[in-house]
Amino acid sequence: MNPKYLMDTFGLEPKKSLGQNFLHDPGVLEKIVSTAALRPEDTVLEIGPGTGALTVHLAQSGARVVAVEIDERLLPILERQLGDFQNVKLVHGDILEIEPDRLVGDEDYVVVANLPYYVTSAILQHMLAASHKPRRMVITVQQEVAERIVARPGDLNVLAISVQFYGTPRIAARVNPAVFWPRPDVASAVLVVDICDKPVVDVPSEADFFKVVRAGFGQKRKQLKNSLGAGLSLTHAAAEEVLISAGIDPSRRAETLSLADWAAVTRVLVAHEAGPVFRPARMERSRTLIASAFGKPSRNGRG
Repeated sequence: MNPKYLMDTFGLEPKKSLGQNFLHDPGVLEKIVSTAALRPEDTVLEIGPGTGALTVHLAQSGARVVAVEIDERLLPILERQLGDFQNVKLVHGDILEIEPDRLVGDEDYVVVANLPYYVTSAILQHMLAASHKPRRMVITVQQEVAERIVARPGDLNVLAISVQFYGTPRIAARVNPAVFWPRPDVASAVLVVDICDKPVVDVPSEADFFKVVRAGFGQKRKQLKNSLGAGLSLTHAAAEEVLISAGIDPSRRAETLSLADWAAVTRVLVAHEAGPVFRPARMERSRTLIASAFGKPSRNGRG
């Protein structure tokens, strides 16, 4: 049902503070569900069901759906829309404050969501750093963000590395702003991330890996020997030695390195315990370092 009609019926307005732009085009909704490749025995975790348009399509697949909505005002709409589906569980809460296993137990699951732009990175971090990760994520995000996430060496960035460390991302479809209400100012994309059983590269620890990556990208447009040295408090000579030992030209820039390159640098640094500042990385909480790699949520964009 049209989200504007539903909101008007209940006397509600979209909240800009929550980035609420409701996806309502049947063709796009069907594309998202087909991309998720759901089976009747699957469990789906939907983040931000809004007025329930996508939730209905997910429920019709036969999969079990757990829909988590932060906006209490929308619960009566969702209850009306979803009342006939026995395979949908509606949860009121903030997904960033709930561990996935509290919602899905130990079941294999798929995340499907139309994400507000300002919390995209935070939600990605929350799901990918969880002890119980999804099998797949199918999320509608700002097109520019999707393109950053699927970048390849030569144009890599911290966000891309942070996602690609855990799985394989691809853009399944571009989405016109006209299919949302209210209409956003920017284009969107359906992003798919197939999550691997373990990180795609071999590293001593996730915390070590992300500390190295964060340091390497700390000074944009600098040669790696300079940015890595500054980020880890290494001398230029020590940074050069580490990079050469890892098979990396010290004059390269961070965006040109592959995940395998970053893993090689991490292994060398840990093996040689290079620098007094690097060693405490292993005492920091892994999730803190991963979160810093994803960056702070931005309120620019949709909504």
